[in-house]
Amino acid sequence: MGHRTALYQSHIDAGGKMVDFGGWDMPINYGSQIEEHHQVRRHAGLFDVSHMTVVDVTGADARQYLRRLLANDVARLDDKPGKALYSAMLNEAGGVIDDLIVYHLQGWYRVIVNCATRDKDLAWMSQQASGLDVHINERTELSMMAVQGPKALEIVKQCVSAGRAELIDQLSVFTGKDEGGWFFARTGYTGEDGLEILLPEADAPSVWQALIDAGVVPCGLGARDTLRLEAGMNLYGHEMDDATSPLAANMGWTIAWEPTERDFIGRGALEAQRREGASDTLVGLVLTGRGVLRAGQSVRVPGSERTGVITSGTFSPTLGYSIAMARVPAGASGEASVDVRGKALAVSIVKPNFVRHGQALV
Repeated sequence: MGHRTALYQSHIDAGGKMVDFGGWDMPINYGSQIEEHHQVRRHAGLFDVSHMTVVDVTGADARQYLRRLLANDVARLDDKPGKALYSAMLNEAGGVIDDLIVYHLQGWYRVIVNCATRDKDLAWMSQQASGLDVHINERTELSMMAVQGPKALEIVKQCVSAGRAELIDQLSVFTGKDEGGWFFARTGYTGEDGLEILLPEADAPSVWQALIDAGVVPCGLGARDTLRLEAGMNLYGHEMDDATSPLAANMGWTIAWEPTERDFIGRGALEAQRREGASDTLVGLVLTGRGVLRAGQSVRVPGSERTGVITSGTFSPTLGYSIAMARVPAGASGEASVDVRGKALAVSIVKPNFVRHGQALV
């Protein structure tokens, strides 16, 4: 038996098929994974993401600490309370310890990291805080749920108090606000508009049920994965890890090179990589014929002796054919082939994003 969120019984009652995910018992689906996927693209879906790790960073040196810890620069949030920033947390070699979101909240910061990397993340964060006036507080008493889809904001506002509905109206994309122990953020992992809501564990089951009663469909990890892949969003352990540079994971845009005097962890290694030029790049692949692209399959690019590899692949419910993200030799474009059970299937190389807000990008 793994860790259980405050919504475990709610998943059982709704017919959720439970699986182990990073040491947590989580629903993979509630019946039809494809239907759950479509509900998010067309209406609104509800995810339990309480397995994610929420860490509040406070203290006089919190800003200084995060400016060194993260490849992106929290100074960009100085005059934007509530604004969020996506970043990698790197090791000295420039590998990705984790990818995360950090919110600036009136002099302190809220960081949300992945569940599977919790232990090493917290150990690294504590190690880097040594000698600084920084307090790292894991908020284990909070549950977290995501409501995603074109109708998500509208329905959530119907299920909360008037004050919280007004707060939701004030949120712009990639911002969050705290209210009475609850936290609402207009963020997500699906390529759709929506909210991520942090709230006390005791409140989570009733709010979950109220959202379902209002027409939001509960969704499992399966739909969450196909949605994020369609949106071209990385998954830790697939598109990046401790040995992978953000420059090889389509995350160069998350590195704040300026000001040059900011010495974030891993900067020296990334600067050397940038001077030398990346040997690999992360691309999208499209297979419109028969077959399904899967992680681990090899990719051959014309003109290159080196072989690439698919990092994530699936059948796209929205597009009706198979898509993937793959790490291939830098400069690859046009056509390639993927080894699927001994057969070389032709694929097109595209930008690593496929669907946003329900619309095809390829």
